[in-house]
Amino acid sequence: MYSQEQMLYFSKNLLDWYHTHKRDLPWRRSKNPYYIWISEVMLQQTRVDTVIPYFHRFIDQFPTVEALATAPEENVLKAWEGLGYYSRARNLQTAVREVHERYGGIVPQTKEEISSLKGVGPYTSGAVLSIAYNKPEPAVDGNVMRVLSRYFLIEEDIMKPATRTRMEKLARELILEGTASDFNQALMELGAMVCTPRSPHCLTCPVMAHCSAREAGMEEGLPIKKKAKPPRHELRAVALIEGTGENEGKWLIRQRPQEGLLARMWELPHVTWEPEGWLSDEENKDLLRKALADQEQIMIQPGEWFMDTEHIFSHIVWKMKVFRAKLTSLSHPTNGGEWIPFHYRWVGPDELQQYAFPNVFIRIMKEWQESNE
Repeated sequence: MYSQEQMLYFSKNLLDWYHTHKRDLPWRRSKNPYYIWISEVMLQQTRVDTVIPYFHRFIDQFPTVEALATAPEENVLKAWEGLGYYSRARNLQTAVREVHERYGGIVPQTKEEISSLKGVGPYTSGAVLSIAYNKPEPAVDGNVMRVLSRYFLIEEDIMKPATRTRMEKLARELILEGTASDFNQALMELGAMVCTPRSPHCLTCPVMAHCSAREAGMEEGLPIKKKAKPPRHELRAVALIEGTGENEGKWLIRQRPQEGLLARMWELPHVTWEPEGWLSDEENKDLLRKALADQEQIMIQPGEWFMDTEHIFSHIVWKMKVFRAKLTSLSHPTNGGEWIPFHYRWVGPDELQQYAFPNVFIRIMKEWQESNE
């Protein structure tokens, strides 16, 4: 379907370019499959510049398969805090535990074995096997599909499984013998640095001469990708509950349920907004007070509006309105003191390192600290 000349030109020129222009990234400094695996999971839906400091901290804290396998989950989530998509961290630890228990701490070297691990799909398995073990396996992500779509003028929707299968077959055929590690990294690098989503840098591209999309004037129109549904918006009212007395300078936080979105992470108490839109501040505060009392048996006296913010997931956007509040007398006293449910805690700024939070709540608490300095 594609000429051997075009394919060989692509592979050889791409490798030559990569050997001269590759970035010095920390996970490229060794062939440790555990480190490469961590980096690939972190890089899913996250920019390289953001990942680098997280990668360094993560491998400092969990330098081996055994260290990550035996670590408490809350420590792993805390180390991941701010990267988002926390299911990645949970799946990674679950898979690493299996590697520790079933494979003696050695990351598997076969497609069948590594693909059986939790959260390891075709891309991650291909990346680890090729980069760490130099196995001729394709590693096809968004960058790679963009490059291949343009160079070979593939006018098929890259969101379709059949298109991905075709791309994987093509990528495998492009790997010259003994070059899998460098080739797959080169392909990713080209997509990240040159063949970018918008305004590709064609004049500096090492394979420009035989790029079919450029010859057809279609480089900016590819790849073809069906638009995903826009994320739905949810309104959420947040209670920034400030402690008094022995809890002065602390906030009341709660742990999320054991399953589901952001499972077992900590957050400021908040409620999903039933009205279709925000009301007046007084009405918002009254509804927040009633909702926390009904849903959690937490009795508060909301104070002034503090800030508006949002938290963006891939499929949901939380639009959040934050109110300062005080805990009031409760109907469930124990030993003469205040009662709060077991999944709530009073924490101060110096204790935040003990708990894993979605980044939005860290941001709110930091804003509170700065406003009170």
